[in-house]
Amino acid sequence: MFQSMQLIDTHSHIYAEEFDTDRVEALSRARERGVIRLLLPAIDSESHERMLSLAKEEPLMCRPMMGLHPTSVNENPRWREELSEVEHYLNNPPEGIRFCAVGEIGLDYYWSEEFITEQREAFVTQCRWAAERDMPVAIHTRAAWADMCEILEAEGERARQRGERLRGVLHAYSEDGDTYHRLADSGDWLFGIGGVVTYKKSVVAEAVKEMSLEHIILETDCPYLTPVPHRGKRNESSYVVHVCEKIAQLKGITAEEVAYATTANARRMFLQE
Repeated sequence: MFQSMQLIDTHSHIYAEEFDTDRVEALSRARERGVIRLLLPAIDSESHERMLSLAKEEPLMCRPMMGLHPTSVNENPRWREELSEVEHYLNNPPEGIRFCAVGEIGLDYYWSEEFITEQREAFVTQCRWAAERDMPVAIHTRAAWADMCEILEAEGERARQRGERLRGVLHAYSEDGDTYHRLADSGDWLFGIGGVVTYKKSVVAEAVKEMSLEHIILETDCPYLTPVPHRGKRNESSYVVHVCEKIAQLKGITAEEVAYATTANARRMFLQE
């Protein structure tokens, strides 16, 4: 079955140190499972070189993003310098590099609400950079969905008034059907579904039943959020097939149908293929 499917893992941290001992093998396992592209989200300057090096080594398979993760907007007095570095990369990508999105960016109030103002500033700034450049965004949201919906609706309208467009993916989507419908109705948004959909009593599993297939893309967020049947172990991009199979089960269609639609969605949004 895997040979007949083409899958895209739209959110993979396979450049992380957790793969330093077997990255080549992990990429090979992904290819064997039908994974044809990995989209690599940026975090901050500590990991840029790792990410960009892998993108240069594997230019056909690995496509990098560029952005500042919300958890890196904190007590670090250099976070605005980090943001400036993102802008520099977007304006001056390294030779051989084409960024497929501004990401991963967003809001994360899970650990602390001390830096809400700063996170909102960094997020809005990067959304506007993306709209100005006609690039999609990859958005991380945790414990901040009310603010996220409000900002995306406001920034989407601002972009439209300027003749621009704000679009992209809500990475690791984990909310209910109501939030899905609100965001889907507000603009060109895809919803990244990952390993959480395979967990018992998963809210997003119920939401997936309501989602249009044209709004769904697959992801792993490896090495995190490992799907069943590998939960408790390190996640990797080859496991995206389990996400594909679970979505097919929830929607009562074949895994091949899910693979075809989600790969087409990812190509349209991020790869212009």
